[in-house]
Amino acid sequence: MNHSAMTGKTLLVTRECEALLIPHGYTITLVEGSAVRITQALGDNFTLEVQGNLVLVMGEDRDALGMPPLTEQDHPTLHDDSVGLKEKCDYQMRRCYDPEIPVNIVELGLIYDCQLREFEHDANKQAAHVTMTLTAPTCGMGPVLVEEVKRKVMQLNDIGQVEVELVFDPPWSQEMMSDAARLQLGLL
Repeated sequence: MNHSAMTGKTLLVTRECEALLIPHGYTITLVEGSAVRITQALGDNFTLEVQGNLVLVMGEDRDALGMPPLTEQDHPTLHDDSVGLKEKCDYQMRRCYDPEIPVNIVELGLIYDCQLREFEHDANKQAAHVTMTLTAPTCGMGPVLVEEVKRKVMQLNDIGQVEVELVFDPPWSQEMMSDAARLQLGLL
């Protein structure tokens, strides 16, 4: 199903699953049969409205929302040998979204750098060091975004380790967003 077609759709949770309360990041449990409304379906994750609250359900629990599992065809870039590892890391980070903002974290300007180096435990793999920031130092979803970057980049076969360094200097500002992000958010 098309992600934009899912927005606004109300459905019932088909099995118990964990969700993260937005913007605090606290874990809650959605019980089977709960009515939820999809407010954002981007980057494989789902932002849902549940009894007036927003929650984030991770992509691996998509079956609890009645969605089919992801296949290789959903992300062909990951399996294309002509695409370099650095580009695949960028692709994966572009699949990470702030659950309240319909723009990926790369276009938001939250990723400052991604460096690859030799992975000391396996000569066939690389270690990724990502430097990133948040829209605000007190962002309750910050730890969730950091873990999402780690998870997505670790999904690459040639990556053996991912370190994410969270920095606040320079502080994030709207000027760090791409023109595409500003346009999407109505700031251009």
